[in-house]
Amino acid sequence: MTPNQFDISPATPPAVMRFPHRLPRSGRWRPVGAMAMLAAGLLLGGSLQAQVNPGAPVGTRTVNEWLSRMHEASRQRAYTGTLVVSAGPTMSASKIWHVCDGAQQMERIDTLTGAPRTTIRRNSDVITFEPETKMAFVEKRESLGMFPELLRTPSNLIPQFYSARETGVQRVAGHLADMVEILPRDELRFGYRIWSERQTGLVVKLQTLGEQGAVLEQMAFSELQLDASVSMDKLQRLMKDTRGYEVHKPVLKKTTAEAEGWRLKEAVPGFTAMSCHTRDAGPAQIPGTAPMQWVFSDGLASVSLFVEPFDPQRHGQEKSVAVGATHSVSKRVGDHWLTALGEVPPSTLRRFALALERTR
Repeated sequence: MTPNQFDISPATPPAVMRFPHRLPRSGRWRPVGAMAMLAAGLLLGGSLQAQVNPGAPVGTRTVNEWLSRMHEASRQRAYTGTLVVSAGPTMSASKIWHVCDGAQQMERIDTLTGAPRTTIRRNSDVITFEPETKMAFVEKRESLGMFPELLRTPSNLIPQFYSARETGVQRVAGHLADMVEILPRDELRFGYRIWSERQTGLVVKLQTLGEQGAVLEQMAFSELQLDASVSMDKLQRLMKDTRGYEVHKPVLKKTTAEAEGWRLKEAVPGFTAMSCHTRDAGPAQIPGTAPMQWVFSDGLASVSLFVEPFDPQRHGQEKSVAVGATHSVSKRVGDHWLTALGEVPPSTLRRFALALERTR
């Protein structure tokens, strides 16, 4: 593992991005945000149970109603399109095929820039094919976006920390879209400007906003066909066809921060612990040395705390890194090395870093 070597390039297609940040096979932390997944229309899951009215007139919808409408659109529409993302000087694009039949959701994402890669998802089952290396990576993703999970529970705090404001109508990829700003109520999180297709609610463009409304990164469909003819059977066959590929399946162990000997001595307002995992390296792994990932979310933004034993040969000076809306803060905590990573302001990450403490 080399967590001080960050892979936070937006060359990763946003359609592949999902919450939470992941421990990739390369050993480098890769950020993947809930809002990026929302923009790609990949929020899969059960029907929302929140008390919302997605059919409310434009201009009167609450933040929950806007988010519910966008979520439902991603669950109920079949479409194909090309999604372009830019962060700083870098741009990338991917082709998306998305289909659902009420019980199952499937999609295929092909990179159009950078190294060729195809990712196929069926509900929580995901496989990524890398033609150049002839390797395929299989994952089981327990969570496919925290914000709908929080929307449908009593712990939904999104309205306490965000407000919604409808700002007009624009065309994106040939489709009329309502423009809505999801604005933070404090300085611990970023805002979002979202274009939601008028008839369906599908997110067709999204910008992440920093101080004074500065655009930190954005993603948009350059072309989009709604209600497209996408074959679920064909996607299922492609997903199972691993001939000629070496298949890898990483093993993650579900745990708790308390069980691993960690806690936050002070909570960061709005952020709730969502999951905690360690990577199982097999019998050769020394007990207590498994890297830990502790994930938090406020319903839209997410933060991952990656903790591993300190190694002076690999862990250098404490530092901060930023690409687009994704920031990271690395520092030593006793005999361990912490990397806090998320699509939040660096001051928020520093609050997490200062609050983390060893309990044994």
